[in-house]
Amino acid sequence: MSGFTAIPAIDVRGGRVVRLKQGDYAQETRYPSEPLALALRYAEAGADWLHLVDLDAAQAGGYTLAPLVRSLREQSKQRIQSGGGVRSEADVEALLAAGVERVVVGSLAVKSADEVIGWLQRFGAEHLCIALDTRQDAAGVWRLPTHGWTESAGEELFALVDRYRAAGLRHLLCTDIARDGMLNGPNFDLYRTLIERAPEVQLIASGGVAGLDDIRAARAVGAAGVVLGKALLDGCFSVEEALAC
Repeated sequence: MSGFTAIPAIDVRGGRVVRLKQGDYAQETRYPSEPLALALRYAEAGADWLHLVDLDAAQAGGYTLAPLVRSLREQSKQRIQSGGGVRSEADVEALLAAGVERVVVGSLAVKSADEVIGWLQRFGAEHLCIALDTRQDAAGVWRLPTHGWTESAGEELFALVDRYRAAGLRHLLCTDIARDGMLNGPNFDLYRTLIERAPEVQLIASGGVAGLDDIRAARAVGAAGVVLGKALLDGCFSVEEALAC
């Protein structure tokens, strides 16, 4: 990924395109588009990258979207970063073999950092994206829930970023869970702090984008890219308009 990149996102649950409110599986919005058709529309609109999430696997493990990835690779030149349920080295191998360009590792990156740091060294930093989805606790500490944001973890965001940075991390996806699916803007203060702390890491902003000004702000704060989910699905702007920013 070079320059600033706007990345459409598709979250899949039960074979359907959905969005969750603040990561809550009980607060699901379903969309009529079929995942493959929607991804191809995004590609035809000029999106070079797609962010693809297997929500079923995020809860239970066992990535299910490999057939979709293969179909996308056969029908478009779009590059894919994807995750959900990545629990082992074999899972990473399987996603890469299916055609995923960059494997997104979330829960395991929090719970088994030493293992995932080994993957960075084996597969290369360009082929992994560490997803640290975070929620601020009552004391103001940024914690890292796991398994589709349904389980609590004791890890602290900035300490874990420091560990991965020292291991050569290249791509970081960070979502403020409180902003996800809310269309009230990303947490730019959080991103500014992360970028200042780890300037060599390519930070991808995620969660809360509501309009084109949010995309411009993500670029201005120094992010390498921004993931666009609910705002695109709800027609707040088009892929073409996002890319023009």
